[in-house]
Amino acid sequence: MGNKVSRWPKVIKIIALLFIVFLSSEVSAETEVPQDYGAKGALQDSSITLEEALTYAIQDEYLAQSRYDTIIAKFGSIRPFTQIKSAEQRHISALLPLFKKYNVKVPEDNSKQYTKEPGSLKEAFQAGVEGEVDNIAMYKKLTSISALPQDVKAVMKQLGDASQNHLAAFKRGLSKSQ
Repeated sequence: MGNKVSRWPKVIKIIALLFIVFLSSEVSAETEVPQDYGAKGALQDSSITLEEALTYAIQDEYLAQSRYDTIIAKFGSIRPFTQIKSAEQRHISALLPLFKKYNVKVPEDNSKQYTKEPGSLKEAFQAGVEGEVDNIAMYKKLTSISALPQDVKAVMKQLGDASQNHLAAFKRGLSKSQ
């Protein structure tokens, strides 16, 4: 029995260590956006297939929606984040039929792990500006790929044009939060 009692401190230390490892893995879940994900991936990829174009596009829409979810969770239902979050869902809905038509597997939405909570509304608007700038550049690049089908290019052009409006709204918000 003396042996069992002497093992308890060791067991408690192991449990405590496992708990610390668990907590640190939760904290590190918020990581940088990978270089091959969404707009970042599209902007650095020199040879983009139809499957990659659709994947980059929907990943970037997922990322934007997660970013705005995080902002709304922190600051409440404020404009323009609520409206643009809804628009991002429409963007996703516009892309989904293309995945089906061209028999491309829709990637899992794991974008929440790449979103960070902004410290202020100014940071939130800045994140919106940066995200939309990258999104617009991505769609501009994707629509210039001659091998993409015309219907894919048309949808991506529409989404890029809509992102111009999102960018303007975030720039207005950023100038008011200065």
